[in-house]
Amino acid sequence: MKRCAFIQASGASAAVTALTSVDGLAARNNSSLRYLRPPGALGEDEFESRCIRCGQCGEVCPNRCINYFGLENGLASIDTPYIIPRDQACILCMKCGEVCPTDAIEKIERAMGPILAKVKMGKARVDENLCLSFQGKTCGVCYRGCPLPDVAIRVGMLEQPHVLEGCVGCGLCERSCIQLPHAIRITPDYS
Repeated sequence: MKRCAFIQASGASAAVTALTSVDGLAARNNSSLRYLRPPGALGEDEFESRCIRCGQCGEVCPNRCINYFGLENGLASIDTPYIIPRDQACILCMKCGEVCPTDAIEKIERAMGPILAKVKMGKARVDENLCLSFQGKTCGVCYRGCPLPDVAIRVGMLEQPHVLEGCVGCGLCERSCIQLPHAIRITPDYS
């Protein structure tokens, strides 16, 4: 490498380091970047320390919903898996935990009991000002998209959605919402 190129690369690296949070808190404090960790992922700090960035979780995902961070979430998160539910939601197949070599993503049986007990990706929130069913139009698409109907979400009159305690935050309701901006969104749980 020529001296000039080396100096330029060193300067760029220093700038990135200065602008990027070393502890990975940059995006967690940035409300514009809303992401989920795969089902069964440990709390954020423990997850980032255990994940070896092998990519096996994304390779095994049949729904291809798992992506990998670049610098946008801080240096500690580089190459760690994340899910953007509006782009492609998790179908709760639980295969990512089966292949994780470090248990950064816990192995969880694909049955309702273990999923409800151990999966904490986030929780759905309905914006009644945007939801078509609360505007007098029947919709219910979010309810029909949910893999845990009547456990995670139920519908009332005019198919108005009501999120229940059993919501694990997979994002299928958000993905299926036909309203723009979407009337149902997942609030991530990074604990």
